[in-house]
Amino acid sequence: MSQAIEIELERYRPELIGYCYRMMGSAFEAEDAVQETMIRAWRGHAAFEGRSSLRSWLYRIATNVCLTMADAAQRRIRPMDLGPAGDGHATHPGAGHPEQIWVGPIPDEKILPEAADPAHLIAERETIRLAFVAALQRLPARQRAVLILREVLAWSAQETADLLDTSVAGVNSALQRARATLTAATPSAADAYQPLDAGQRELLARYVTAFEAYDLGALTALLHEDATLSMPPLALWLRGPSHITAWMTGTGSGCRGSRLIPTIANGLPAFAQYRPSPDGDGHTPWSLVLLEITDGRIAAINNFLDTDHLFPLFNLPDRLR
Repeated sequence: MSQAIEIELERYRPELIGYCYRMMGSAFEAEDAVQETMIRAWRGHAAFEGRSSLRSWLYRIATNVCLTMADAAQRRIRPMDLGPAGDGHATHPGAGHPEQIWVGPIPDEKILPEAADPAHLIAERETIRLAFVAALQRLPARQRAVLILREVLAWSAQETADLLDTSVAGVNSALQRARATLTAATPSAADAYQPLDAGQRELLARYVTAFEAYDLGALTALLHEDATLSMPPLALWLRGPSHITAWMTGTGSGCRGSRLIPTIANGLPAFAQYRPSPDGDGHTPWSLVLLEITDGRIAAINNFLDTDHLFPLFNLPDRLR
């Protein structure tokens, strides 16, 4: 394959990763799916006859890859899907579950265009937020593909039918069922993340100051009354400032003295958390923290503890001195 064709295919990698991420709920599976898509496109490009656009052809390949992967995979979930909220006074969070069961985070920079206009960027961020991606995983894989193609990517019913080798009536029926499931499964939308918004910047600055000082009174003042805290791969999750404060005072008190480095994930403000190193030499990775904001207060704190995989994905340092 010529370098020109390879460059042409690579133009579509970010949007294909976004599509496959919404399909699979995992940044790592999305990258695997897109890599397989590129390999198949590379091998089959000579036979591509241009009866559809190159973009449509790539999406057809990516969809087939994702449908095959989805058939073999367990549905990805969030801790809140496993049972009721736990007790902030718990002295042990319980055993963790394998990475393969969780909806995981993804860096915005891997899937969102840098030059997008602000309105388009806000809409894109809404369709990669954790709650939406988790709700997508409740759909059968083909319904999931239909909804993403029609509602997120704005493909026509005919284009979607052609890609999935089905009828327009079949697409419309699948979309109707998918919408009904999503309406029941998706919580109300959080505030769109706007890095230049003064109110959000002030809230996040107060969060960093309170957390790094481990001032739990100041931190609690930033939380909604029904704010949640989750910590995949741990199944335990908490609801309400009193339980969150109890956890951070007790079992979670090892976070005292942490440092936070800002990043962006799933269209949400995020931070890499580094805890003091046990050997006293700087700070070591502990968690990738995603915050959900509603009405100017923090509605959810999502901690992802698999830093061995996540920090390299986000190009984060492996230690702070």
